[in-house]
Amino acid sequence: MNSIRKFLRLVEIQTKVASMLPFLLGSVYAWFRFQSFDISLWLLMFASLLLFDMTTTAINNLYDYVKAQKKQGYGYEEHNAIVKYGMNPIAVFILIVVMFLTSVAAGLLLVAQTGLVVLALGALSFGVGILYSFGPLPISRMPLGELFSGLFMGFVITFVAAYIHTDGNQLAAITLEGGMLGVSVNLLETFLLLLVSMPAVLGIAGIMLANNICDMEDDLANKRYTLPVYIGQEKALLLFHIIYYAALLDVPILLIMGVHPLIALPLLLTLIPVRRNIKTFSKAPAKATTFVLAVKNFSLTTAARIAVMLLAIFIPWHY
Repeated sequence: MNSIRKFLRLVEIQTKVASMLPFLLGSVYAWFRFQSFDISLWLLMFASLLLFDMTTTAINNLYDYVKAQKKQGYGYEEHNAIVKYGMNPIAVFILIVVMFLTSVAAGLLLVAQTGLVVLALGALSFGVGILYSFGPLPISRMPLGELFSGLFMGFVITFVAAYIHTDGNQLAAITLEGGMLGVSVNLLETFLLLLVSMPAVLGIAGIMLANNICDMEDDLANKRYTLPVYIGQEKALLLFHIIYYAALLDVPILLIMGVHPLIALPLLLTLIPVRRNIKTFSKAPAKATTFVLAVKNFSLTTAARIAVMLLAIFIPWHY
């Protein structure tokens, strides 16, 4: 039991909501928009996604453990499970390899049943996921972390989660015939899906932004030049405010797609707790106390979209 607890801390299981909610959002969207859902494909993507998300987190913790220059403070001594539990770095590396290979295997099984679009987006996501935490200049150590995490975890995951349930032409298609590669994208459907995924995109970017705001002092000491380090705390907090209002861009799209205004009303009501959380975090940004509010905001806004679409599926109240 103790080993399980250490493992869950190493992979920061509580943060997996950042990949699971976009996954659920895309799955429910496919059901709502295309009236299609395949449980076997859903389970394969779930396994591949969760394992890969845990892999990248473990890599990030191992990389921080190896590269850390400042070895005192909350972020290093408590947040990093390798330090907190005295884990063997070699054992952690072996675990990372096992999780990565298992994730790839599940992903390839999914590709075999869905096609080249999933292979292309999966390979791109795998590459970005590795580069996010590893390499000579990890994305997480640059002012691009919010952009990459938001787009890839918020939109790409949602897109693939929806795509695997379609017939292959409703969103995008990649063909390879006679040495000729063809790519086609349904721009309207992709744009609609992008807007619907905005709460996930911006919510995940908000989590990364809040994390970097809390870690500004330690990041400077460890030469991590994140977005808040570049623009300063005041502008970073202003951006933190703005993204949650921008996340409401999907509301009119859902109405156009047939979600009744009464069903969509809870989306606007989420602003009440979200605004309260924004104010609380802005007054005292801290990893140990208020950072969790960014995760709560993301979870609330994204889960609300999932709930609204589920209601629209079971209560087809068109107008």
